[in-house]
Amino acid sequence: MRLNRFFGNFDLNKDYIEITDKETVNQIRNVLRLKIGDTIILCDGNLGEATGQIAEYGKDSVSLGLNDKTTNKNESNRKIILYCPILKKENFEWAVQKAVEVGVSEIMPVITKRTVKLNIKKERVEKIIKEAAEQSGRGILPKLHDAISFDEAIIMAKTNDTNFFFHVGAPSIVEKMKDHANLGQDNDAKEIGIFIGPEGGWDEEEIKRIRLSTNFVLAGLGATVLRAETAAIVACFSILF
Repeated sequence: MRLNRFFGNFDLNKDYIEITDKETVNQIRNVLRLKIGDTIILCDGNLGEATGQIAEYGKDSVSLGLNDKTTNKNESNRKIILYCPILKKENFEWAVQKAVEVGVSEIMPVITKRTVKLNIKKERVEKIIKEAAEQSGRGILPKLHDAISFDEAIIMAKTNDTNFFFHVGAPSIVEKMKDHANLGQDNDAKEIGIFIGPEGGWDEEEIKRIRLSTNFVLAGLGATVLRAETAAIVACFSILF
């Protein structure tokens, strides 16, 4: 049976732990209706995890005995930072959710020249990230940054080992990955930026800026034109696996 997972600021070195976070307690007690003796998995967000057996319910808490403390093995040694435009409707939230499931480490909302929506509901998106990380068996809780401009994103991305800038018509990412064999999974962790364009695509000045920048690789995702949220997931999967 698949056990429910919960991220939190847990001290997994203890043999007994009391959870007081209201949202987590409500999820365990009222949503999942778990009983005394049921087992869950607690994750500290830093690859540590342990199974916990529910021992007692307090008025606003739940206490568990901890055992089977292990290190999560599901994380890639590639650190992927997704530079994703703020998309309309729920498309940005969908892209973030699926990117977390695939394995990204950080999400950087970007405002480009053709970005229509200029803000996100950060608290809501962080909740989506947490739930997606729990559901998919992640060992870390991916970080959501504040929204930044395209120019700021380019400057910040210079510290990455490399950046893939996805653009319709560019050479396939499959071929580009062959040219970057040093990103293999057996090497030390690499920080890789993935830039996805907004609805309507990149502005010509933005593409020109990338062509003149170092540490950026123009890449494509095939002959068809993908929606931005779809491109984000396909690109992340292509780089991670």
